[in-house]
Amino acid sequence: MLPTTSVNSRSQSNGALNSRDAARHTAGAKRYKYLRRLLHFQQMDFEFAVWQMLYLFTSPQKVYRNFHYRKQTKDQWARDDPAFLVLLSIWLCVSTIGFGFVLKMGFVETIKLLLWVVFIDCVGVGLLIATLMWFISNKYLVKHRSRDYDVEWGYAFDVHLNAFYPLLIILHFIQLFFINSVIVLDSFIGYFVGNTLWLIAIGYYIYVTFLGYSALPFLKNTVVLLYPFALLVLIYLVSLTMGWNFTQALCSFYKYRVK
Repeated sequence: MLPTTSVNSRSQSNGALNSRDAARHTAGAKRYKYLRRLLHFQQMDFEFAVWQMLYLFTSPQKVYRNFHYRKQTKDQWARDDPAFLVLLSIWLCVSTIGFGFVLKMGFVETIKLLLWVVFIDCVGVGLLIATLMWFISNKYLVKHRSRDYDVEWGYAFDVHLNAFYPLLIILHFIQLFFINSVIVLDSFIGYFVGNTLWLIAIGYYIYVTFLGYSALPFLKNTVVLLYPFALLVLIYLVSLTMGWNFTQALCSFYKYRVK
């Protein structure tokens, strides 16, 4: 049996958190604790973060099961350990440098691409998506609206990071081995391989995002988060029919960015 939130931290009259624990559980306090741990690598559990990254590919349900345990033991859904974010940043840097090498970019161009990918594609877009999903889930998916049943913004950002990691590995790492030899060639095999990798990567993102919100017991109708699958498959089939090469477009976009 996992330990649950201590009943001593709640007043016996109405079950509300006492003033000290309430201050400890505010969003600002959680954010401060999280950011402070970014400066203390010895306090991060990198082994557990690697375990999460592995299971995001093989069994993402197990990763979200751990979020349930965190809620029971620490009374919050979001991660309190930035180790996953640190490792994701390292993967992002390494894979982007690999992209720069494959695309024959110079040192300065690669650094520009790295800054774009880290601060715009990952952090900027991640903040936007997390905020949008946080708003939508709290506005339309919560069963009973109250302060005790709401989606933490930090959890919405964690869901994005979880879904972004498989997409990153597929499009920024695995795809590198096929870009020059197969994907950028003007042939059906080229855009079939490239677009199929995009289908798998974005499909993973949608599925892992769905698992993240369906794991919250106070949300309803989370199956709607799977609806974009239909549009994704339609775009994929149209791209094969029209000869669109998504990877070739991405490479051209990256080169244009760093000019």
